Amino acid sequence: MAESAEILASIRRVIASGELKPGDRVPSTRQITRRWGVAMATATRVLTILQQEGLVVARPGIGTVVASAPPPVTVTPRTRNPPTEVTREDVVRAAIAIADAEGSGALSMRRVATELGVATMSLYRHVPSKDELIERMVDTAFADHRLTEPPPDDWLDALRAGARRLWAIFRRHTWVPVVMSLTRPQVTPNVLAYSEWVLSAMAGAGFAPQWIFQVHLTVFSYVRGLAVSLEPEVVAEQETGLTYEEFIDTRDTTFAAILSSGAFPTFQTVMAGADFDLDLDEQFEFGLRHLLAGLAGVPPADR
Repeated sequence: MAESAEILASIRRVIASGELKPGDRVPSTRQITRRWGVAMATATRVLTILQQEGLVVARPGIGTVVASAPPPVTVTPRTRNPPTEVTREDVVRAAIAIADAEGSGALSMRRVATELGVATMSLYRHVPSKDELIERMVDTAFADHRLTEPPPDDWLDALRAGARRLWAIFRRHTWVPVVMSLTRPQVTPNVLAYSEWVLSAMAGAGFAPQWIFQVHLTVFSYVRGLAVSLEPEVVAEQETGLTYEEFIDTRDTTFAAILSSGAFPTFQTVMAGADFDLDLDEQFEFGLRHLLAGLAGVPPADR
């Protein structure tokens, strides 16, 4: 497992040699994790140390670059920690930590093994495949946010509570909606426990089984459909160094030019009057409110 000392020594070396000149970008946190196989926290620590040493500076909208007058550098010898025994829980939790910090695209058996400091093949004693690892990750995420109280008596209140809990899971673990599937669902105890909670509330209202299940899938699909935008935003911010607001600011000129062309008059009118600022939490509540209102208006004969 590459340690921060090794990465620091490598970057210091290319700065000292002039291979990276003042103003040149140094590897981003995501590039460091991919090249050296370390956690995002380690990559962040490396760049923080380089900044503290005055070797690099952060430039908004550009990234981290070599400082204009870097001081002399020294190379610290690499040390290794001895391998340790891990459990299945360790493997799953390490995988969750990687996906939380870096996105589902960074997840691999090798990457988890690197994080734990063990041989890749040793992981297969605990999980036979990456697919099963992902299933266990999803199950653990749902277990950590399990609905323990009985559902509300009102089925609409229960759907609302269930949807908000699902959104909370997706907010905490932005990779979950990406790896979950509607057509090939992960059938795990804690995912089923979530479904059982929602379905039991609707069954208690006396609805037909077919309608109950379709409503459950409709609400789940709405929440997941909005939540799949969460992970790409996290990854984009890591790769570009730009927040959502900063990215939108970079598009102002282009956006204004398109609107002023007159080619999209309705869009221009709506945007001018809406004063809209995208907030996914607000959008979630807006959509959920109107989705539930629509379900409440379904004639009893169709339920």
